[in-house]
Amino acid sequence: MSRTAVRSNSCSPPLSTQPKRLSALMSNSYGYTALDTDRTDLTLAQESGVRDELLDKEPGMTYRKWGKARKVVEIAREAYLRNIGLLLVIGSQLLLSIVNVAVKKLNGINPPVTALQLIVVRMAITWVCSIVYMFSTGVPDPLRGPEGVRLLLVFRGVSGFFGLFGTYFSLQYLSLSDATVITFLAPLCTAAAGAVFLAETFSLKEAFAGFGSLIGVVLIARPPFIFGGRNEETDMDSSLGEVTPEQRLMAVGVALIGVLGATGAYTSLRAIGKRAHPLHSLVMFSFYSVVVASIGMIATKTPFILPTRLEWLAMLTMIGIFGFFAQARFRLTLVPYTPLTHTASGIYSQIVFATIFERMFFESVPSILSIVGTLIILFCALYVALTKKSTPSSAEEAELKVISLRDPEADSLERGLLERHSEDNEAEKRLQGDSSVNRD
Repeated sequence: MSRTAVRSNSCSPPLSTQPKRLSALMSNSYGYTALDTDRTDLTLAQESGVRDELLDKEPGMTYRKWGKARKVVEIAREAYLRNIGLLLVIGSQLLLSIVNVAVKKLNGINPPVTALQLIVVRMAITWVCSIVYMFSTGVPDPLRGPEGVRLLLVFRGVSGFFGLFGTYFSLQYLSLSDATVITFLAPLCTAAAGAVFLAETFSLKEAFAGFGSLIGVVLIARPPFIFGGRNEETDMDSSLGEVTPEQRLMAVGVALIGVLGATGAYTSLRAIGKRAHPLHSLVMFSFYSVVVASIGMIATKTPFILPTRLEWLAMLTMIGIFGFFAQARFRLTLVPYTPLTHTASGIYSQIVFATIFERMFFESVPSILSIVGTLIILFCALYVALTKKSTPSSAEEAELKVISLRDPEADSLERGLLERHSEDNEAEKRLQGDSSVNRD
């Protein structure tokens, strides 16, 4: 006697005569459906739920509906995996925009929190979080970084401080969008610095884009010696109050110093390549930012402002935590996930967030000249980023190009290390070894 049976309180036809498994389920009124010795199908509660769902529908309709839903979910999942790097970059820019909002808010309290103090607080939190992460994940040399690149890491940290200080100081006298868009000059300056110090190519279109970006900066700064002492094109921003043309020009000048600092940081990162963990640069950036900012506060006798309200303390803490996650996520996910064009699109999304946030929090209405200058800088930066040709070389060869300042022996050593860690090369060597043994 076959062990395949269907328990029922009514006479059911044999399982083999039923056209579909669903009809067997519908004929049961209790118990379970034993289809074979190894499988026990739906329980009574599950069967009743299936019957209730299919009473007024023809068989197979539910399966078709869920099939379409699964297809939509699969398409959405593939789109997410395809653009995960872009989404992560956009998320980091969103966090940085929120940090800038908090910085601008703290600049407007009485007494205002200075840019140097904000850097000390933010980077102290970032340094602690980075060190904890690196110790917990077993990254070697978390405090000093690997040998051979420590001087570059120090330069990255000090120059990164000036880049951050330029942005935070300019937020006192510039709108959020103006201070943000000036930082977009850094990629163009980095391309020029790469041509000088790393023997990289610098095309004519990049030179023209840099010149056009400077015109945009002039429109944002509106210096009195060009536009006259009384310029009627002013930004409406509740957080700025009365800003004189001289203060605005000074803020743009400090922001341009910040661009030079960011250029030095980016150039040093390109020279370091893969010889250090991404968080090594963040540790050095945060550590030397705290050191230089503390020295600056002592030298200028800047008082340390203690927050007197709970929301001010919350904003100070948020600056440090959000700043760490934004920079750590950007550094850890940029290389493995994001192509160049997606990186550019994600980075320049920060101006969108800045425009939205300054309207929400500061009721800011930029002037016509600021809008024109912003559009010119954005167009030039996006033009260079999106039209830059990617080389067909492998990731290892691309990293070797950024260390051209080193001597040939160091380059050959780096190439050997990269090849030794390549799985494809190892597999090919094993195959070649097996074939030589067979020939012998």
